[in-house]
Amino acid sequence: MKAKLLAAGAVSGLLNGFFGGGGGMALVPLLRGWIGLEDKKALATSVAVMLPLCAVSAAVYYFRSGIDLCTAAPFLIGGLAGGIISGASFKRLPPKLLIRAFALLIIFGGVRSVLG
Repeated sequence: MKAKLLAAGAVSGLLNGFFGGGGGMALVPLLRGWIGLEDKKALATSVAVMLPLCAVSAAVYYFRSGIDLCTAAPFLIGGLAGGIISGASFKRLPPKLLIRAFALLIIFGGVRSVLG
């Protein structure tokens, strides 16, 4: 089990570093399938894991001059507001709805990436 946890963490860290936060997209299915977490716990655990991974990736990008802080600031403010709202409403939403919305987000992102 420990090897699976380490592998899932490594995959999410690599994706996060390469794609700027995409590690959570891989981590949720890994937490559900490999580890057997229920839907809501997998989503919440992914958020908890991604926070430090995103901080590390942002620091690396920052020190290599890859971040435009002026462009990032409004997104950070909106993201904080969205995080507070979603965190507050998380318990009230059915797990199936959350997983389906997550799946649609992945599909949408994939289609947008392929079509450019």
